[in-house]
Amino acid sequence: MVATTPTSPHSLATASGLLVGTSTAAMAVGALVGWAIGAAGLGLLIGAIVGIPLAVFVVYKVFS
Repeated sequence: MVATTPTSPHSLATASGLLVGTSTAAMAVGALVGWAIGAAGLGLLIGAIVGIPLAVFVVYKVFS
């Protein structure tokens, strides 16, 4: 008999989904705020800049 190892609920797909989802959400919020003040492109850029470290933090919190 071969001993089975317990499977982890976290996988590479989970991490990449969290990264993409969090980054996309931050960009969408940034674009909406930018659109409200008349600069959707700038808001999208700021959302992307804020979203990348935010996404890394979310993945860190989920996996730790």
